[in-house]
Amino acid sequence: MPTKVVMEALSPTMEEGRLVEWKKAEGDAVATGDVLAEVETDKAVMELVARADGVLLKRVVGEGDTVPVAEVVGWIGAEGEEVPSDGKQPARKAERSEKREEKAEADEAAEQDKADAKPAPEAAAPPPQDAPAREPGERVKASPVARRIAEEKGLDLGAIAGSGPEGRIIKRDVEGASPAAQAPAAASFDASGFTDVGLSQMRKAIARRLVQSIGPIPTFYLTAEVDMERAAEAREALLAREPDGKFSFNDIIIRSCASALRQHPWVNAWWMDDRIRQWHDVHIGVAVAIDEGLITPIVRHADRKSLREIGAEVKELAGRARAKKLQPDEYSGATFSVSNLGMFGIDDFTAIINPPEAAILAVGRIEPKAVVVDGAVVVRRRMRMTLSCDHRVIDGATGAQFLKTLVGMLENPVAMVW
Repeated sequence: MPTKVVMEALSPTMEEGRLVEWKKAEGDAVATGDVLAEVETDKAVMELVARADGVLLKRVVGEGDTVPVAEVVGWIGAEGEEVPSDGKQPARKAERSEKREEKAEADEAAEQDKADAKPAPEAAAPPPQDAPAREPGERVKASPVARRIAEEKGLDLGAIAGSGPEGRIIKRDVEGASPAAQAPAAASFDASGFTDVGLSQMRKAIARRLVQSIGPIPTFYLTAEVDMERAAEAREALLAREPDGKFSFNDIIIRSCASALRQHPWVNAWWMDDRIRQWHDVHIGVAVAIDEGLITPIVRHADRKSLREIGAEVKELAGRARAKKLQPDEYSGATFSVSNLGMFGIDDFTAIINPPEAAILAVGRIEPKAVVVDGAVVVRRRMRMTLSCDHRVIDGATGAQFLKTLVGMLENPVAMVW
């Protein structure tokens, strides 16, 4: 009996995958562990491997297609062995699907007969010949059978007038239509004035995660302004001592956060629905912008690493993130996150918590400002930070204390072990 090749969950948050490239052709011999295809997950491009020995009998999914996790993408078996009739499901399941389609068509035929038999009021207006005006993005009402026929014929349902109840598009509306004969749907915008861009797996995952965050999580925000003069001087001194070193301000902030989190375990925590998990280790996610969205590679045990080690690791992780070469354990499991938009000239902003984490720090740019120090007006390099907190885990005072500790470390670098 042939063995299914399914779309596997190649990352902890993966719900569907896009098959980027097949590495084996139909008829090729395969062994357990051989790479069959490359799959784009919500975070990276991963390898889909064979789970059986034999021959790749059929490639069900084409390159570029997106399918849900557990969906059949191919079959492995003995040479010449037959696969299910549609390549995806056993014959019995296919038969049940056909019967459902037949029943839907029968129900729709009955609906049409009922509509035809019902006398129209004397003053009734003639049935519409053109598709009704719809708002952009408005769902088109259509029966399942009509949708299937429209898909097979390449028809735009939005440009078809429905003759069913409440303007619903039914079978007879699409049977005689052709793509060339369709009347353009009424619209209040120029169809040439925009470009629709398909959602990447990463962008879909970002959308799902952020909806999970901003809706149900009771979030509050704490903002503080930091005097970065001493931190800047410390960085300049370190660079002078180690010319080949690459210590960014973001590396300093990550190292400072790691030290502060050791002192404030309630911030280094997860919300677990029925409990709060305080982590003994500090794993900081660092937001990295890439072409298709945002990913947060993790600096693990950041509190145990030197500034030099953090700088080198962030650079290496960011490079592989942009190349989509990160492994799942390199972007999953952060206990706290840092998002820095200072390099884009942003003064301050609020970042969205990445659940189940309880907090994220948003960092703005460092800029010279006139401030009063010891009764005199001087120019100092200043930076604003905003801490987003999950109120289910962190109270206002708890978040404020963490932020105060962090500010103290950045303003007095000797308080932190570099």
